Order: sequence, then C-alpha cells, then structure tokens
Amino acid sequence: MWIITVFLGKNNVSMYEFYSELEAREAFGNVSGCKFLSEVIYYNDKE
Repeated sequence: MWIITVFLGKNNVSMYEFYSELEAREAFGNVSGCKFLSEVIYYNDKE
C-alpha cells in the first residue's frame, strides 16, 4: 500500500491511499503542498 501525506498549512493534513506504486506516483506529481510518498508494508500480508 502506498500513502501520500500532504501538509497544507497549520493543522491541515490530508492522506491518500493507493494500492499500486504507479498510481501513487502519478497522483504525487499532481498534488501541491509539502508532500511525502510512503510505502506501507504489513508483515502479515501474503505478498
């Protein structure tokens, strides 16, 4: 799972979830503000 975290000023945070890296990277280019792209790995996933 991929997460985009966007900080848009004082106390304003938005998070967007994506299942594919490609989809997340495309959206990352279109988001403005202070942003971070993170991959979340769960150890109990079967992948």
